[in-house]
Amino acid sequence: MESSASPLPGPSPEQWAAPAASGPAPSSRPVDPPEQWAAPAASGPVSATVRVPGSKSLTNRFLVLAAAADAESVVRNALVSRDTQLMVSALRALGADIRTDSEGALRVAPLPLGTDGTAPAEARVDCGLAGTVMRFVPPLAAATGRRVRFDGDEQAYSRPMSTILTALESLGAEVSAENGTLPFTVEAPGGMRGGHIEIDASATSQFVSGLLLSGSLFDLGVELVHTGASLPSRPHIDMTLEVLADAGVHVEEPAPGRWVVEPGRPRALDVTVEPDLSNAAAFLSAALVTGGSVTVPHWPAHTQQAGDRFREIAEAFGGTCDLDRSGLTVTGPQTLAPVDLDLSEVGELTPVTAAVAAFAPGTSVLRGIGHLRGHETDRLSALAAELTGAGAQVVEGPDSLTISGTPSVPTLWRTYADHRMVMAGAIVALRVPGLRIDDPQTVGKTLAEFPELWTRAVDA
Repeated sequence: MESSASPLPGPSPEQWAAPAASGPAPSSRPVDPPEQWAAPAASGPVSATVRVPGSKSLTNRFLVLAAAADAESVVRNALVSRDTQLMVSALRALGADIRTDSEGALRVAPLPLGTDGTAPAEARVDCGLAGTVMRFVPPLAAATGRRVRFDGDEQAYSRPMSTILTALESLGAEVSAENGTLPFTVEAPGGMRGGHIEIDASATSQFVSGLLLSGSLFDLGVELVHTGASLPSRPHIDMTLEVLADAGVHVEEPAPGRWVVEPGRPRALDVTVEPDLSNAAAFLSAALVTGGSVTVPHWPAHTQQAGDRFREIAEAFGGTCDLDRSGLTVTGPQTLAPVDLDLSEVGELTPVTAAVAAFAPGTSVLRGIGHLRGHETDRLSALAAELTGAGAQVVEGPDSLTISGTPSVPTLWRTYADHRMVMAGAIVALRVPGLRIDDPQTVGKTLAEFPELWTRAVDA
């Protein structure tokens, strides 16, 4: 089955409007009925070329820096998704002017920092379920001197926030939060002092990235020390450091887990966002579980995206990876090999990796993923429940999943308002005809076009 998706058009200004509070903005998707999706089963090896839109992680990091910069920035190939729409809306609420040009690029005029002695109106930020908004924007909001109230989806109220809120208080902000979670308010009418701060970022590396992204706006900059025993998703911190370097922010890491950000406003950016490699991993997984071949064009030769590590994962399953000027091609083996993988640095790849592992004869173990219990949902429990419901055998440990057996039951796959669970369910459906995915619209958090792109690749 040969499929080649055409290039995606540039986003229109309407696509950057604020999404509905209850979920992603509507779009056309092959869903029937509206709340369920009969994800396609593969009739043979999947052979496809899939052009994947820009990285959510990079888009939102570039947007934060552009809003903080010293002049207008241009962000090209920005991902349009619920999380990025929420970020654009949040930065607009703080005072940034963000508009779409004739080529679909985002032009970002920076927001004002500090106050002129008057008390500006309280700004309100809707975080939805976006970790990058709820962890990256509060430090930036504090630097504006305004009072800013943060709220979000009900599911977001359980996501850990106290670490960064306590850090902001130590660095000069006034924070009002009843339970150390959303909703909360942040303000620093006297400016952010900055300086030395120690935090335990074991729950999520976004605490580190959030403080690094805006640390240069504080009077003394930031000296940040991670005190926890572990630091998940280190590639995401490396990504943050790289985009800070792109914006001319001086950051040093004199010792592991210690970063020093010098004060000074970031310089304007003109950047093109790479394809989202974590979203791409789902399509490459289709090659693995069907013995097919899938190509993702424009795969970067150098990147800090955690999704790039899927090449190692694919090879551990027995697949082959070929990276050349045309992109990355993954070819699946005749029979998948069981794996024993430490995914502590690339936890976002766990759902699709678990779905592939369920079809590998023998027993596979995914380790170092306890921090995923604090993501959009408790991903370990969600994966264990849905894979078991589909006929696999899963043992859930405190920070691991042990997977054996082969899914064969055409069940209703629940998604728990988690975009990665939609992608995992679609992979399982390739070899379980009749499996249906509940609430597929939640994939709009990062890739609203996913069902359309997936169906085109599988059914062509």
